[in-house]
Amino acid sequence: MTSKTKLKPLILIPAALAALALASCSSDDDAAAPSDPTCPTEAPAPGTEADWTLQGKTGTLDVVAPTDDNAPLITVQGPFTVDQTAVKTLSEGDGDEVTEAMSVTVCYQGVNGRDGTTFDNAFERGEPAEFIPTEVVPGFSKALVGQKVGSTVAVAMTPTDGYGPNGNPQAKIEGNDTLVFALKIVDGY
Repeated sequence: MTSKTKLKPLILIPAALAALALASCSSDDDAAAPSDPTCPTEAPAPGTEADWTLQGKTGTLDVVAPTDDNAPLITVQGPFTVDQTAVKTLSEGDGDEVTEAMSVTVCYQGVNGRDGTTFDNAFERGEPAEFIPTEVVPGFSKALVGQKVGSTVAVAMTPTDGYGPNGNPQAKIEGNDTLVFALKIVDGY
C-alpha cells in the first residue's frame, strides 16, 4: 500500500494533511474571520440540468457543477468506466493559473464509477482542503494544473490516474475503478 492509500481526505498525502491540521490551529481572532473559505453543503435543486454528460466506455456520467450556494451532484449510471482521463472545465475562474508548485484550496467530491458511491466529500464537511497538486492522485492533479483559481472542474479518471492497481481498500476503491471528482478551486498561492 502506498502513502496515497492512507489519505484523509483521501486525495491528500499524510504530510499535507499534517500541514493542513496545523494551519487550522488559530487564535480566537482568526477563528472569527469571515474570510475563511467554506464549501457549500446544500444539494442542487431537483431537476437541475447537468453541466457535463460523459458517455464512458461503459455507463454514463452526469455532473451538476458546484456553485457558491450548492454542492455538486454527480450521477453515475453504470458501472461507469473510461479508457482515458477526461477533464472538463465547467466554469472558468478569473484568478491565477494553477501550477504544479502552487498551494491550492479546493472544495471537492469524489465518486466511485463502479457503483456511484461517494468516497470523499469536502462539500459534505463544509471545509475545503489545501494541498499542492503534486501531492494528490495524478487524475486530480490533471484537473487542477492549468485551471484558473475560481474555476469549477470535473474529471473522470482511469484507474491508473487514481489509486492504481491496488486501489484503496480503506475507501472501498478497487484497482480497476474509474473515479470521478467535481471540484471548485477556491484559492491558490
